Amino acid sequence: MSVAVTAVVVTFNRRDLLAEALTALRAQTRAPDRIVVVDNASSDGTAAMVRDRFPGVDLLELPRNIGGAGGFGAGMARALDGPADLLWLLDDDTVPEPGALEALLAARDRATAGDGAPTLVASRVVWTDGRDHPMNTPRAKPRATAAERRIAQAAGCVPIRSASFVSVLVEAAAVRERGLPVADYFLWNDDFEFTTRLLRGRRGVLCPDSVVVHKTRAFGGTETDPGDRFFYEVRNKIWLFTGSPGLSPPERVLYAGSTLRRWSRTFAASSDRRVLRRALVRGLRDGVLSRPRPTAALLREVGVDATGGAGGGTEGNAEANAVNKASHSVDEPPRS
Repeated sequence: MSVAVTAVVVTFNRRDLLAEALTALRAQTRAPDRIVVVDNASSDGTAAMVRDRFPGVDLLELPRNIGGAGGFGAGMARALDGPADLLWLLDDDTVPEPGALEALLAARDRATAGDGAPTLVASRVVWTDGRDHPMNTPRAKPRATAAERRIAQAAGCVPIRSASFVSVLVEAAAVRERGLPVADYFLWNDDFEFTTRLLRGRRGVLCPDSVVVHKTRAFGGTETDPGDRFFYEVRNKIWLFTGSPGLSPPERVLYAGSTLRRWSRTFAASSDRRVLRRALVRGLRDGVLSRPRPTAALLREVGVDATGGAGGGTEGNAEANAVNKASHSVDEPPRS
């Protein structure tokens, strides 16, 4: 049975990389049925390039930069207004190999079982030299059931608990039920929060046959010296651990411990620990004393209606009570 796939790409001031990414999307052996590009108020001629070179793309121009989190929220809301069965989420510096989407769809079909298709299928992400990119390694599902492991293995995949927005195929119905990314995260941890929330009590897999190249400037993980942006890592992790329905209590303890270890490595490798300490203090303060603004309200500020079938947002949003209730009401413990 044919499914409708909408690719969602979020961009900010990376015109040439975006052009390469869109060229690769157009060259897919199984092309997406629709491509939505969210331009986060770029100042480098990105929008003009898209209109000129890719006229078939649905271009959403935002009046201000609301970060990757807000951009993906806006793009998914736009995509869900159309006949989308699946959303393929990609960064603007992600260049998929020609068979990337076809491999994702084939893995989804092979991994379909009695409980339906997996909620999420992620690509293998490599750097420009072909090495697996440590920044985008999905978290394996350590407590996957024997049935989950068997289904994934038969599909040539691995059970996972979370994935990044670099290249992930998600069920549109799951997004409508459990809500959009938390737009107020701006950047960092938005994809982790979103995918863990979608996958709580459900199945997700990594498909090694689907390969994309993440063209970051350098090869490295998230602990690479982030400077002032460390603020978002700290604030958003606190928001996530204290407010997101994506993680069970044991998972919060598990991931909090791994987060502290990663922060220690970040400080150890930093060339300017004063900047990190300042960002840490700000992040701790804002994470404890504030909550994310409602996603639907934030998106309305930039002219995007997020209420049409997308749950209207996530944590902190009164309009998303049904989504949070659904996420909390999973009877079986999340197997991760």
